[in-house]
Amino acid sequence: MSIKQQLEEYIISKNNKIKISSQDIKKGDIFLALQGKNFHGNKFLKSSLKNDAKFCLTDNKNYIKSKKIIFVENLIKYLTNLAIKKRNLYKGKVIGITGSAGKTTLKETLAFFLKKNNLISYSQKSYNNELGVLISLLNLNLKSSFAIFELGTNNFGEIKYLTKIIKPSEIFITNIQSTHLENFKTKSNIAKEKSDIFLSKYNNKGKKLYLNIVNQSDKIIFNKAKNEKNIKVIKIGKLSNKYFIKDIVRKKNSFFINFSINKKTIVLKKKSIINFRLINLLFCYAFFNQNLLKIDTITNNQKFLKPVDGRGLTHKININNKKIKIIDESYNANPETIYQSVDYFSNIKKVYSKKILILGNMNELGKNTDALHLDLLHQIDKYSFKFVILCGEFFRRSIKKLLNPKNEFIYLENKNKIMNYLNKNIHNNDIILIKCSNSTEINKFTKNLLKKVI
Repeated sequence: MSIKQQLEEYIISKNNKIKISSQDIKKGDIFLALQGKNFHGNKFLKSSLKNDAKFCLTDNKNYIKSKKIIFVENLIKYLTNLAIKKRNLYKGKVIGITGSAGKTTLKETLAFFLKKNNLISYSQKSYNNELGVLISLLNLNLKSSFAIFELGTNNFGEIKYLTKIIKPSEIFITNIQSTHLENFKTKSNIAKEKSDIFLSKYNNKGKKLYLNIVNQSDKIIFNKAKNEKNIKVIKIGKLSNKYFIKDIVRKKNSFFINFSINKKTIVLKKKSIINFRLINLLFCYAFFNQNLLKIDTITNNQKFLKPVDGRGLTHKININNKKIKIIDESYNANPETIYQSVDYFSNIKKVYSKKILILGNMNELGKNTDALHLDLLHQIDKYSFKFVILCGEFFRRSIKKLLNPKNEFIYLENKNKIMNYLNKNIHNNDIILIKCSNSTEINKFTKNLLKKVI
């Protein structure tokens, strides 16, 4: 058996062995030496071998000599073929999650409940692009009952491509929102792109589509799904008669949410209402009910759910000897998700000194970028905050057009100036919500700020 055959047999039979960071390498792992923004992964071959990697894969011939290092001319093509082979061997149920926002949170939520009573595999972090999906599939445990994958896109044809590899039978489309409009131009185009995940010409294994219909874009998806003979649409939310929230009752400092799950009422007690988290619970209840799983698993364990990093996780930090609470939503942003976060933030009733908003650019919005940023500022100004810090070129342009705001909007161009401003103006027990697109100045600022965790 050749060294390459040994490698392939090892990947097929094992799980969670492929890594793209040499720092994560442990005995028996496989290191992928890839081309990065600034250098090639070959730079870390030596350290990977030192950490006892079983194999290293590279597409760059400039590497140190070792029997453990395998050269592949086209690494992505090689991984794709191997991933398809492993997918064809898998007998469990494959779940595919796509949508404009909330993919990772729904994946983590569903995985949290499923793994209570099942052996499952699911993609790590936000592994939803081509490489991420391939790694997730190659790391799949063939003995698992469920495998959950995220499928992301920022341009036409990407969902189709990933779907052909994953071929999920159970499909979730979280929502259609104003993301990647630079390429897609309209939300209806986004809806059409996301719909590729259940079209039989790309996915001959699709069976169920879980959908929350709230806007015209969702209706486009629903109408496409109705034309697919093998797809059963499972509606949740307001337009569903099986999986919906009947009402929410507030008593003192608690909310009692009455879920209707296939004609059975389930009451959950919550300290606060965050709409997308309730929708995620509906998605999970629907999935469990449709797959004849015990829904009590959700009811009994939902109180132990924790937010995902950068998506609502709360931190207590110290700024200039002041104890501050941070709600970190710095992973990504679009107009809809920022508005939802601001609305939730404004309704927090606990006794804090003041509420502060820190917002960074919303990227990839296309020709309506400035208009969408300005409209968001108008929406924010309907609420009341101690002050609102803005950062990024899009907000810099938009704030000039905001006339007579009732809130104090402050534009600061970099993380150092933001930190200086907070040092001078923050008070004990203030609470800060941070929201921005990934790879923005605010995103970098947040990473630095969270180093001050108490």
